[in-house]
Amino acid sequence: MVALTLEPVFEVHATVGAPEDIGPVAGVSRRLIPILGGTFEGPQLRGSVLPGGADHQLVREDGLTQLEARYLLQTDAGEKIYVINRGIRYGSAAVLARLNAGERVDPSLIYFRTTPSFETAAPRLQWLMHSVFVGVGERYPAEVVVRFYRVP
Repeated sequence: MVALTLEPVFEVHATVGAPEDIGPVAGVSRRLIPILGGTFEGPQLRGSVLPGGADHQLVREDGLTQLEARYLLQTDAGEKIYVINRGIRYGSAAVLARLNAGERVDPSLIYFRTTPSFETAAPRLQWLMHSVFVGVGERYPAEVVVRFYRVP
């Protein structure tokens, strides 16, 4: 078996708006979280999270949230990267209640992992479309932090 390693790529700090609860859909609660902006930075690139994206969520009664965030990054050089970030977030009912009430909770109490994909026309960033990545997230009252890693 081949041992996998993870190579840090960049960290996103996205400012998010208040959740829009749509209500129960097919036995789960649908929620939409607007992405208002932010920044990202890593060893090879940095820039801004552009406003207009959103995190589309299905929230189950057992505390599991399935998420699909779609948003746009723009590097300091003006290159654009479209992000589709699918994943799950899970925590105990007590911890999620605190988080949903706007409290800051210890990120280690919530399992938040993603599998992002990237699309870009920028020649120097084509490597983003030629690798597998994983993300480790943290949710705060008005911000989401996701650290992205490349699987070499």
